[in-house]
Amino acid sequence: MPEISRFYGIIIKMFFKPKEHEPGHLHALYGEYVGIFNLETMEMTDGDLPRKAQELVKEWMEKNQKELLEMWNTQALHKLPPL
Repeated sequence: MPEISRFYGIIIKMFFKPKEHEPGHLHALYGEYVGIFNLETMEMTDGDLPRKAQELVKEWMEKNQKELLEMWNTQALHKLPPL
């Protein structure tokens, strides 16, 4: 799963397979914790990421949502700046 950003010990990754991996989402890893975040709603849909880490991921997603959605739709990944 390719890494697209890293900040405050949180690693953001995105991976997709054609039509099998909907809805658009990203994975946030923080130590042994993981959270899956919907790209449209920016809500954590699965995982056990601590609340503070969730808030940081959401803040980062708000700043990068347009690019995240574009990456998901085009399947052309690139690094994004940290928070």
